[in-house]
Amino acid sequence: MKRKESGFTLIEIMVVVVILGILGALVVPNLVGRPDEARVTAARSDIQQIGNALDLYRMDNGHYPSTDQGLEALVDEPSGYPEPRRWNADGYLKRVPVDPWGEKYLYFSEDRKAEVYSLGSDRKESGEGVDADLKLSDF
Repeated sequence: MKRKESGFTLIEIMVVVVILGILGALVVPNLVGRPDEARVTAARSDIQQIGNALDLYRMDNGHYPSTDQGLEALVDEPSGYPEPRRWNADGYLKRVPVDPWGEKYLYFSEDRKAEVYSLGSDRKESGEGVDADLKLSDF
């Protein structure tokens, strides 16, 4: 009786390696040649994630964390005013991310509105291109 052995043949493995090589050759130069754009994209993604966590916080507690409580209120239960009514014991984020330029994301809350932003690569207000400020409301 012949045993049926399972596994991949050498040809199947070679085809996969060639496909991965082609994809790598197309994608890597686009990412390596544009580090500034990649950082901007990462910052936008972080800000969107923080915005989603803030919305969940507001749904549970009826308000955003105050400016004084800051984004840390999404990780650890905040003290001070306004007190959270039903803070999620698991938190809303595992940790508060820093922007791709190594700075903390800035947070401001007033009149039931919240704003999360990064000053961009120049770390100064305003700017153009990769130096432009990135705000939650921008996308």
